[in-house]
Amino acid sequence: MVVNYLKASLLLVGMVFGSQVLAAHQIQHWLTEHGARVYFSEDNSLPMVDLRIVFDAGSARDNGKPGMALLTNGMLSEGAAGKNARQLAEQFEAVGAQFSNGSLKDMAWLNLRSLSEARYLKPALDNLKDILSRPTFPKAAYQRELARMKVALKASQQSPSTIADEAFYKALYGDHPYALPSSGTEASLKAMTLMDIKQFYRQYYVAQNAVVSIVGNVSREQAAAMVNEIFAELPSGQKADALPEVQPLTEAKTIRIDFPSKQSHVRVGQLGTRRGDHDYFTLYVANHPFGGSGFASRLVEEVREKRGLAYSVYSYFLPMRLAGPFQMGLQTRNDQTQQALDIIREELRRYVDQGPTPQELEDSVKNITGGFPLRVDSNRKRVEYLSMIGFYNLPLDYLDSFIGNIEAVD
Repeated sequence: MVVNYLKASLLLVGMVFGSQVLAAHQIQHWLTEHGARVYFSEDNSLPMVDLRIVFDAGSARDNGKPGMALLTNGMLSEGAAGKNARQLAEQFEAVGAQFSNGSLKDMAWLNLRSLSEARYLKPALDNLKDILSRPTFPKAAYQRELARMKVALKASQQSPSTIADEAFYKALYGDHPYALPSSGTEASLKAMTLMDIKQFYRQYYVAQNAVVSIVGNVSREQAAAMVNEIFAELPSGQKADALPEVQPLTEAKTIRIDFPSKQSHVRVGQLGTRRGDHDYFTLYVANHPFGGSGFASRLVEEVREKRGLAYSVYSYFLPMRLAGPFQMGLQTRNDQTQQALDIIREELRRYVDQGPTPQELEDSVKNITGGFPLRVDSNRKRVEYLSMIGFYNLPLDYLDSFIGNIEAVD
């Protein structure tokens, strides 16, 4: 975003990042009788187990009422099986378990982390089962959460960064579901009803729309029993329909949004890549020296170090089920906005034409592969990556072959 106060300006052009990956223990995969897909990796190094249930129930499924997926997911733990939110939380706390949930554009999830000893694990799983299969959606909690979202929305309208991001996604995706803000709009939150939330839950929180990932100190047989018990009362349902294809941009645009701020927030980019794309690893490596390696990147060198125009400047690819964005961004003083924008445009053009130097490529490959072990140093991290593999139908050896795929980029 650019010029005059917020000076929000947005451009559409192209180039690179991806999500970090990690090394894997052996991954086992199976389909339950209810239709849920399960991904399991046994790890007996700690007496703990991490479980993550992911549904194709992110904001891309809001169906014209932005905020639906977020509010539905948040309401699950507000009341279930005759227990209120406080009682549900206390039951997890009583056995030392940790529960969390959330949603993004593609997906919504529930996480459980527990000690693996049966006297701790079983009560935690029972509580999780109640939240997933027997939510009561109490009216008072719904009204409170809806009011909280409306307050948060008003606050976000005073955030130049949020305004810039929303304008960027709208220009990038047009009338596609990815274009709409996950936290809702004034009109959608006003039109939302408790019946909408219940219907969204019934449609998308079903076994055939779920991916379950388990990492930790349990056997394959125990993992299978856990999943069967959790899903025993959840309808099989149907997998969510395919999303409409993302349409490519037909022209470049610059969007300027005036805002009473001394800083301009700049977003520049275009459609990038999707999960599983054959170019993912090439783009991931290529973006690293350009704008994805922090202080070692070209963008930081040219914009921050040489000219002092911004404290932070970056670029990345955000792969999603369909083409996610490629984005460059920075924040700078209003009177420096055009200069900073010209520099990142020129650096992008130069990089597309010439690519990285041999030294930049070598350093990037070493940096990415050298940091690889840190991305598998906990069950919590591994279970998230198993979920990614399952949700996006990536190969089971995705993590094992990651270093080789990085080193193969020339």
